[in-house]
Amino acid sequence: MELRLTSEEIIQLKDGEDVYSALKRSGIYLTASCGGKGVCGKCRVKIIEGAADIRSSGKLTSEEKESGITLACKTVPTGDILVEIPKESRLVVGDKIALAKTKDLASYLKSYGVDINPDVKRLSLELPRPTIDDNISDLERLKRTLVQKGFGDMRFSPGFVRTMADILRYSNWKVELIYVAGEDFFNEALFLTSKEFCTKRYGIAVDIGTTTVVVYLVNLDTGEIVDVGSTYNSQMRYGDDVITRIVHATEGGGLFELRDAVVSDINSIVNSFVELHSSEKCEIDAATISGNTTMNHLFWGLNPGSIREEPYIPTLNHFPLWKAGSAGLSINPQSPVYTVSNVASYVGGDIVAGVLASKMHRNSETALFMDIGTNGEIAVGNNEWLMTAACSAGPCFEGSGIRCGMRATSGAIEGVKIDPRTFEPALTVIGGGNPMGICGSGMIDAVSEMFLAGVIDSRGKFVKGLTDRIRQGEDGPEYLFYKDDRMHKEIALTEADIENLLRAKAAIYAGVTTLLGEVGFTLEAVEKVYIAGGFGNYLNIERAIIMGMLPDMPKERFVFLGNTSITGSYLCLLSEDLRKEIEDIASKMTYLELSVSRNFMDEYMSALFLPHTDLGQFPTVAGMLKKT
Repeated sequence: MELRLTSEEIIQLKDGEDVYSALKRSGIYLTASCGGKGVCGKCRVKIIEGAADIRSSGKLTSEEKESGITLACKTVPTGDILVEIPKESRLVVGDKIALAKTKDLASYLKSYGVDINPDVKRLSLELPRPTIDDNISDLERLKRTLVQKGFGDMRFSPGFVRTMADILRYSNWKVELIYVAGEDFFNEALFLTSKEFCTKRYGIAVDIGTTTVVVYLVNLDTGEIVDVGSTYNSQMRYGDDVITRIVHATEGGGLFELRDAVVSDINSIVNSFVELHSSEKCEIDAATISGNTTMNHLFWGLNPGSIREEPYIPTLNHFPLWKAGSAGLSINPQSPVYTVSNVASYVGGDIVAGVLASKMHRNSETALFMDIGTNGEIAVGNNEWLMTAACSAGPCFEGSGIRCGMRATSGAIEGVKIDPRTFEPALTVIGGGNPMGICGSGMIDAVSEMFLAGVIDSRGKFVKGLTDRIRQGEDGPEYLFYKDDRMHKEIALTEADIENLLRAKAAIYAGVTTLLGEVGFTLEAVEKVYIAGGFGNYLNIERAIIMGMLPDMPKERFVFLGNTSITGSYLCLLSEDLRKEIEDIASKMTYLELSVSRNFMDEYMSALFLPHTDLGQFPTVAGMLKKT
């Protein structure tokens, strides 16, 4: 029997094998925090053709079941079967697209002039065995040995003491003490482990995005990135943006649903790491979390309600060094979890991490930092000052809210060219092969190409009757980019999609011009523009300028940095010095609240057109339009 996927992979099935196991055996991972037991309801797939024995439907709704959705772990094919994996179900492990532009991050770490020096330390100890004559308690015996080693300032939590006795005896009194160096002259003991067991030293760096979650498994001794995992943030089922999730958490009573959703996403990735690398969870000594302010609050189960209410005050900006067990992470429960500090309600640790990764805070040149994601955060400044703001761009550039949208991963259309005579498209697909959807960079290419070719006007409306590719779809007028009748697959951009994209790009550009205007600068003063965000790896600068999302300036001023949130998280995981530096960045940044700025609304309305109502701000695009 064959299991065929709509992405064209073919897997030979074993007798009685369920879809989840067959996919996993072939290196295709699904989000399944329960490990494939049918409890979490996350490993959803859609049966397109063929029959199967559905052994449980778990938490699926009647509507989902009627549409062919089923749980992969409880679906055993009874013959050849064609299955579609929804984008939110796929767990990507080893996805190098998730890596930052600087692939060798260990070398990048050294470029800061710091050594690998994580907060979490290990100390080898050999305690004398207790006797009738030497009959002090286990803890006193440990303290005595530590004093002899010069560590008389150690603190011990109940969580440490609970597991101490068994480990000391199991390891024959030869142990590794894992502790965290304190800033108040006290060190804290985290846990003990045997010298023969849990010998590897790993940490996890985590980026909790509104749309996606990325995790690095890092060797704490060498700085090597052992593996990379990513998945869609399961909180998306409760809302695409932070505001709808805050409403669900507060008015809908779903705070802990949201917390459990993202924690289980991280754990699914961590569990895959442990299995793939034959490791133990106790070998993961530390974690660093980077996310926007709302994501950080939801991860720790903190009420985010005041974030969306004037005067927009979060519960915390600076987080204590809490334990993994408090968060429910599938690593040693005593491992410390560092959370990168927020600046304000709508500028979080992800942007602070991005500024650290860009090094703009160390340089004298005036630079602009743009994280083009769901929230569209911006920072401007240099080594003397930093100012920041956030504008709600929405999740469309990350694939959400766009009918055929997807992440910038294999199968995504990343580039589009449209012949101005025939209006026929030429597509570039990540990884080659047939497209599965269109990612952010592909959308920007598509909109700018359609505009230059005259397929859409400056308002983003289709010019009807121009080509058969412009048709009336279920959601209104649309342009068809790709069709495969055999696989029942169509990829199109609708007028509603384009409207969403124009709103998002307008918010980003208006945020830039408003922030610069606030400090009395114009775009001419900006010497460098750092672009961060998941789809920045594939972004075509020229097309983004034509669309009116990026300022019209020379291409050499733009620098792509990829996912700077995860880069900053990685740097903080490995260096005490950079942890202190990132806290200094957070305290140095001045926040501008755009939601109450009249200037921002004026700039936003002007930027809702292609490329802008004021073509004088886009002289390069004006020249192109004259030629066409």
